[in-house]
Amino acid sequence: MKTLLLNLRDRLERVPYAFLALPLRAGVAAIFWSSAMTKLANWDTAIALFTDEYRVPVLPPEVAAYMAVSIELTTPVLMVLGLFTRGAALVLLGMTTVIEVFVYPQAWPTHIQWAAMLLILLCRGAGALSLDHLLARKCGLSLARTAA
Repeated sequence: MKTLLLNLRDRLERVPYAFLALPLRAGVAAIFWSSAMTKLANWDTAIALFTDEYRVPVLPPEVAAYMAVSIELTTPVLMVLGLFTRGAALVLLGMTTVIEVFVYPQAWPTHIQWAAMLLILLCRGAGALSLDHLLARKCGLSLARTAA
């Protein structure tokens, strides 16, 4: 039994990051794309939410709504394509932080899941199955990590 478990662990540890990054990218994209679609389904309701419920400090509700939906429409596309993934992850991490701190602090279990996915993508990138990888190779950038 011990040998079986060790073999299973060894096989799991050999799964390439490129395959692990795909569901991370798709999962993050689905979360934020869905939010954009909800806002766009009824823009007046979206503005009302930013006015009455979300109340992001400093920004007028209309500006906050336009910023949110712009981010929620662009970053999921970038995530799915694996294009500028680290930048998109950083922007979404910032948005998640704003949502957690100012809008729904009680939803931290959900937000920590989003943050975990985003931190992996920020730190490790999109993986080999991405436009980021293709562009890096085309530009002659080294994709290998150096030992620290």
